[in-house]
Amino acid sequence: MSKIHQFWLSMALAGLVSACADGEHEDLQEFVKNAGAGMQGKVDPLPEILPLQQFVYQAFEIPDPFSASKNKQDNTSQNELKPDLKRQKEVLENYALENLSMVGTLQRGQHIYALVKAPDNTVHRVKNGNYLGHNFGLITAISEENITLKEMIQESGQAWVEQAGTLRLQSQESKK
Repeated sequence: MSKIHQFWLSMALAGLVSACADGEHEDLQEFVKNAGAGMQGKVDPLPEILPLQQFVYQAFEIPDPFSASKNKQDNTSQNELKPDLKRQKEVLENYALENLSMVGTLQRGQHIYALVKAPDNTVHRVKNGNYLGHNFGLITAISEENITLKEMIQESGQAWVEQAGTLRLQSQESKK
């Protein structure tokens, strides 16, 4: 196509497009004017703000549970309960109490012994006065059903607390 033909074709298209835009669109302009005339927003009034009641703190006489100095005094006033850290640890103190299981008892004369199975499947004979578990668990009583322990647990603030614990005889079903 030559440049002259392109020019005349462009002019014809421009004329057609301008012919379509030849009105003022008065009806459309009037609709836009009247569409928002009847609409008006309605906002509810704000609620009444009530004055706050004043709170008066009256618990000044109660000890503050978060005070470090008070907790320190409580710890020193307790009896100096702590485990013997210098004694040689026994074999079963290397295992958590949850990983040990009582598998039976033995009796020799008046003495009763408990058989305790460690996680490595070795069976150990223990008696009153032996230790079990990580928490300095001192064996205080042995019966045919369980071993009773007195454990020493260190709380926050370096205080030691006694806690009772038991190791029950493992049943036949759980042995399998």
